[in-house]
Amino acid sequence: MKYASVFLLSMVKFFGGPLAGAAAGLSFVPTWVLTVAGMMTSVLVFSGLGRVFVAHLQRRRRLRHKPVFTPRARQIVRVFRRFGIGGIAFLTPVLFTPIGGTVIATLLGVKRRHILLHMLWSAMFWGAAFTFLTIKFSHLPIFHR
Repeated sequence: MKYASVFLLSMVKFFGGPLAGAAAGLSFVPTWVLTVAGMMTSVLVFSGLGRVFVAHLQRRRRLRHKPVFTPRARQIVRVFRRFGIGGIAFLTPVLFTPIGGTVIATLLGVKRRHILLHMLWSAMFWGAAFTFLTIKFSHLPIFHR
């Protein structure tokens, strides 16, 4: 059950995996592996379904008469133009969810294999960083309820 919670939380909200792992008393390696696997499962699913999901989001936005170019969307495009998929992948665990980052990359027309590659190194890097920090500070009262 501990392992499933880390994996499932990482699929939806990346930082939730290391928090759940630390709270469950898991060591670094299992928490890190499950966090990376959770994010990559979301990336795999949503990069495969990406085109269909993007079309659905665009239809929904048109029906609600929402603007295409919001300040946040402009900022994302600016990051993409400057840093490419690497920039989007780097920011995904920190600012976006694994699903959100994958949908953004798909919306921007990035090839699936590039999405998978860049999201993998990002998940490994941020997974190690977040897991290390949460385990290092797991003695704090927030982890003991």
